[in-house]
Amino acid sequence: FFFPQVLLLACAEDLECVPGFQQKVFYIEKPFEFTEDQLVLNLKFDDCKGNNKLNFEVSNPDFMVGLDGNLVALKNVSEVGRALFVHARSEHAEDMAEIFILEPNEKRGALKEILKLEGNLGIPRQKRAILATPILIPENQRPPFPRLVGKVIRSEGTEGVKFRLSGKGVDQDPKGIFRINEMNGDVSVTRTLDREAIANYELEVEVVDMNGKTMDGPVRLDILVIDQNDNRPMFKEGPYVGHVMEGSATGTTVMRMAAFDADDASTDNALLRYNILKQTPTKPSPNMFYIDPEKGDIVTVVSPALLDRETMESPKYELVIEAKDMGGMDVGLTGTATATILIDDKNDHPPEFTRKEFQATVKEGVTGVIVNLTVGDRDDPATGAWRAVYSIINGNPGQSFEIHTNPQTNEGMLSVVKPLDYEISAFHTLLIKVENEDPLIPDIAYGPSSTATVQITVEDVNEGPVFHPNPMAVTKQENIPIGSVVLTVNATDPDTLQHQTIRYSVYKDPAGWLEINPTNGTVGTTAVLDRESPFVQNNVYTALFLAIDSGNPPATGTGTLHITLEDVNDNVPSLYPTLAKVCDDAKDLRVVVLGASDKDLHPNTDPFKFELSKQSGPEKLWRINRLNNTHAQVILLQNLKKANYNIPISVTDSGKPPLTNTTELRLQVCTCKKSKMDCSATDALHISLTLILLSLLSLFCKSF
Repeated sequence: FFFPQVLLLACAEDLECVPGFQQKVFYIEKPFEFTEDQLVLNLKFDDCKGNNKLNFEVSNPDFMVGLDGNLVALKNVSEVGRALFVHARSEHAEDMAEIFILEPNEKRGALKEILKLEGNLGIPRQKRAILATPILIPENQRPPFPRLVGKVIRSEGTEGVKFRLSGKGVDQDPKGIFRINEMNGDVSVTRTLDREAIANYELEVEVVDMNGKTMDGPVRLDILVIDQNDNRPMFKEGPYVGHVMEGSATGTTVMRMAAFDADDASTDNALLRYNILKQTPTKPSPNMFYIDPEKGDIVTVVSPALLDRETMESPKYELVIEAKDMGGMDVGLTGTATATILIDDKNDHPPEFTRKEFQATVKEGVTGVIVNLTVGDRDDPATGAWRAVYSIINGNPGQSFEIHTNPQTNEGMLSVVKPLDYEISAFHTLLIKVENEDPLIPDIAYGPSSTATVQITVEDVNEGPVFHPNPMAVTKQENIPIGSVVLTVNATDPDTLQHQTIRYSVYKDPAGWLEINPTNGTVGTTAVLDRESPFVQNNVYTALFLAIDSGNPPATGTGTLHITLEDVNDNVPSLYPTLAKVCDDAKDLRVVVLGASDKDLHPNTDPFKFELSKQSGPEKLWRINRLNNTHAQVILLQNLKKANYNIPISVTDSGKPPLTNTTELRLQVCTCKKSKMDCSATDALHISLTLILLSLLSLFCKSF
């Protein structure tokens, strides 16, 4: 818990009993938060008659005062205002105490005001009777213990009274370190003290009578622990690694070493001085670096010429650094640490090809890496001063070559990215330049060794024939006669110096519609071309052909043929749906909307013409009305009995010549009750059958 410092404005030592609070005004520093059950301060109330029936009331309900006078928070509280007021009442007296809460930045400025108010509290003061001067004790004292370290004096004598000591180190942890002689006020220490553990103790001493009643005090007794040089300097922030660029000027700061000493920083016990004990390696100079004895800064002391990474035995130096307290005197304690200094590379060496000319051989038509170009560079391989960047500066007009750096070996990988043609050029000469990722330092330049020539020989191979054009495209009408010529393909052999012959064959013909003359490449039909076939996509049929030369072994080339098929009116329209249902007592006699579709393309499709086949009998039962180009509606002219009826309907497309299709629409007349439709065929009356019987009867009568 955080206990705010209490600034006492009125002291009640040596006063006659005055009923009420012994101190009426308090100033406390506001903590970040008053936590639950936290002791804020102790209030002393005395009605001089035993405090019978004493109770307290606090202005803020989040706080309470117990019978022992302890003001505590009942829960975690962050905002309490500027003041708290505590009212106390007993059988014989009542009083009010004020607790003012200061912001942290108000504390210093408020002290003067507090001191001004101290004399105006209305509480008479008397001279203190206890004199407790601070006691100084060296740490690390040796036995025997207890050891007398100081004395508390009472001006009015010690007869009939005794001294009482309390606080951290007496009756609070760590307990039992200090004690006081009750009779004469002698203060003793009982064990060795460690200033680095606890540097000072704030105790309270009071004088009580033989019954334990306080007569004087309490007053503060400060015990200060005197530091001894018992802690060695320590380097806590390792590992210590510094970097310096090669060729740096003399006096360049590399890094700073900082040690810690737990002793009193205001004494020589923690006054440190630094020194280099050892340097490894010792070349090119045993004194490459210097350390500022007071600051711990490590700087270079050799000339820039000696700070050359490429001529050093190692680019890494290790320095053993000593820190000594007591200002570096011989009696001081020491601590050591190792500082690692890395000499960083700068780009002071250009890359150089290991040869002036490289040779490569590649077969025509092949891509990939054909040769690795090697270079040397004396700079640090882990840096951009070593990593190579290659470029082709001459001999690559068609951009057939590319060069990239192998990140592991730093070699230049020269590749063919566009197939070479032996018949066009059997030899190529490239001029290659190499540079570093990082720029060279100003006084270094790339020389002739940073360029090289690559001689490339192209080997002839038997290349496959090439179709012209590829792909090939032609437009034909579907349903052309079998044996019709589609086109004649043309393929040539790139190997013009070999004078080879070419033969043709079908490679892929998904529908089996085509053939090709193996000698002259004429493509003809072996079946009817059907635009509506599933092998036709977006009116285009695709087939592949091979051209094979007479080489050994023979080489082949593939050609693609796209045939765009024009539509003819070769598909009758279809009607949908072919089944409809209606209630025998329906009020709406619009039975069904029919639609028509056609696999052909416009203008061989809609507008469609819808017609009913001729109805016989004394009266017509239905009619058909055209709704738009693709739909018509069947309407009953009267309610019909429950039965199944077949209605023949013809639909005609707009092709030239037009095509007609007749489809029977099955109409079910059902019984409908309570939103349920019963279409069971109890009266299987078929109009189409009735019409047939009437027709037969008519023919029979005519024969007589």
